[in-house]
Amino acid sequence: MAKTTQILKGLLEGCILNVVNKHETYGYEICEKLLNYGFEEITEGSVYPILIRLEKKKLLYSIMKKSPLGPMRKYYYITDEGTKELEEFITSWNKIKKNIDNVLEE
Repeated sequence: MAKTTQILKGLLEGCILNVVNKHETYGYEICEKLLNYGFEEITEGSVYPILIRLEKKKLLYSIMKKSPLGPMRKYYYITDEGTKELEEFITSWNKIKKNIDNVLEE
């Protein structure tokens, strides 16, 4: 499990950018989506620091909005820089995946 977590650390930024790229969303919803995609080890404690880091890098921005269910929520949006970073992530991931698949299939 620790090995999986270590591998995921480098990949979660790209995954989160892709989730936010689809539509505005908030932290808890991002966690839920990642869990639904099969990332069983994902917790809010791992997602929120990544969101903060992505905002600091200007790949995401956020706006506080009223929630239909209670207190204000911080909704995240992808920036133009974030879209470029996501495209680079997808290209890099596809290359790495192909290389790893080649090694494992040998």
